[in-house]
Amino acid sequence: MAVAFDEMNGLDGALRPAYEELSRWLAETPPDALEHRRAEAELLFRRIGITFAVYGEAESTERLIPFDVIPRIISGKEWSRLEAGLKQRTRAINMFLKDLYHGRDILRAGVVPDDLVFQNPAFRPEMNGQDVPHDVYVHIAGIDIVRTDPDEFYVLEDNARTPSGVSYMLENREIMMRLFPDLFARHRVAPVEKYPDELLSCLRSVAPRSASTEPTVALLTPGVYNSAFYEHSFLADKLGVELVEGRDLIVKNDEVFMRTTEGLKRVDVLYRRLDDDYIDPLTFRPDSALGVPGLMSAYMAGNITLANAVGTGIADDKAMYSYMPDIVKFYLGEEPILKNVPTWRCREAGDLAYVLDNLGDLVVKEVHGSGGYGMLIGPAATKATIEAFRDKLKREPEGFIAQPTLALSTCPTCTASGLAPRHVDLRPFVLTGSKNINVVPGGLTRVALQEGSLVVNSSQGGGTKDTWILDE
Repeated sequence: MAVAFDEMNGLDGALRPAYEELSRWLAETPPDALEHRRAEAELLFRRIGITFAVYGEAESTERLIPFDVIPRIISGKEWSRLEAGLKQRTRAINMFLKDLYHGRDILRAGVVPDDLVFQNPAFRPEMNGQDVPHDVYVHIAGIDIVRTDPDEFYVLEDNARTPSGVSYMLENREIMMRLFPDLFARHRVAPVEKYPDELLSCLRSVAPRSASTEPTVALLTPGVYNSAFYEHSFLADKLGVELVEGRDLIVKNDEVFMRTTEGLKRVDVLYRRLDDDYIDPLTFRPDSALGVPGLMSAYMAGNITLANAVGTGIADDKAMYSYMPDIVKFYLGEEPILKNVPTWRCREAGDLAYVLDNLGDLVVKEVHGSGGYGMLIGPAATKATIEAFRDKLKREPEGFIAQPTLALSTCPTCTASGLAPRHVDLRPFVLTGSKNINVVPGGLTRVALQEGSLVVNSSQGGGTKDTWILDE
């Protein structure tokens, strides 16, 4: 694997301009003072109650996501290019989803294979021919970005269903401003605090035509046992909207109402943090106690907006990801600003042969996997694990893609033995309303806290950092 690009010190050890002020501040700050503030940050997070549930761990159901107090810094010029690429990609994703559920021009053109759509469990035939308000399917996108050199950002994954993590982005900034006012005073950092206002404005803008002039928005959560429940309650509070569970809603005459102390109140926009399978037991899983019976009939009647729309999962499938550069070109007639990571489709015989011959050097992922589960990191795997994966690939090649083991960029991070480089990725959040696409300046930087580890997922022991975009 190539040497990782150090975002602070570059490839040649020369301090990069965006980090010059941070470097001076670190030189002036005693290590014990930094450690004291790190401990204070952890205490604040515990008091606030920011936890993340980890399924399958017998010893604990919830834990604190580790927070690193050294910010990741991105220059304004770098961000401008990244922002343009994120907007371009999100625009193409929305056009792709409308086409898949309507004319299917892209399938007739042979750009994307039919079977990849129609045999995909994330494809929802119920959405065929169904219009959605303002043709917006993905209102909130979380697009995972990695960096391997000074000049390029790459898209690692498109999260178009119910992307999480924005609450940690907001809380990280609040903690940093509280604990490091002196460091903030040395930089012009673009604000992220406007995100809740922009999200609410975005959601209201896509309300159905039958909504009142002041559309009512609610946030639908699976409940307190969901891994991201903290975020659901946090966002509902910041947005100033009701946090509801399925049992709080009722459908009457193809309209959705929530139960309140003053009687039933119509809901126009539902920011749902509940997967398609569970939202309506009359349409999808009949055993779901989390959804709202009849919700899809109200949706089909055009009386409620669901954000994100039903059926968006087809766009963030990892096999579909490999076609995204072609999708951007097909709908926009433009070259993608943000490149994909090179990807081998194991469903194709030539690609499968290459992957099987090079398993020890590659990262292999399940096309429907998430959270860092169900994947093989070849260079870090045992021979037995590699052979077990080889058998899986031979049995079900269409269920996997493979990518090179990237030397993800590193950022300085507090460790038990002092500052050290650790690998990072970035999840910016893109909001698409009826007229505008907005990208919050920053996003959630996830950091692999173990030395040499490339797995940044919170569920796999990763932490987070505040992301500073310099307002130049």
